[in-house]
Amino acid sequence: MPKVRRENLPRPLFRHLLTRVHERQISSAELEDLLSWLEQEPEVPKGKWFKRFAGVILCGEGELPKTFLLPSQAAFGEEVF
Repeated sequence: MPKVRRENLPRPLFRHLLTRVHERQISSAELEDLLSWLEQEPEVPKGKWFKRFAGVILCGEGELPKTFLLPSQAAFGEEVF
């Protein structure tokens, strides 16, 4: 199983994630929770997956984080714990 890539993200993907952080008004506390999880080098499925946090959902595919959703939005793929 792949691990979530934390470095060397494609530039357009990185810009997309930053835009979503701004648009979804993701707090610094939520980003710190995300960082703590990423520091554990979590393994994720090869296909689509998502990880729920208190105020945000991180969605990804394989090693790449793809977008952020609000808790009220539907996430697709396998839930990661």
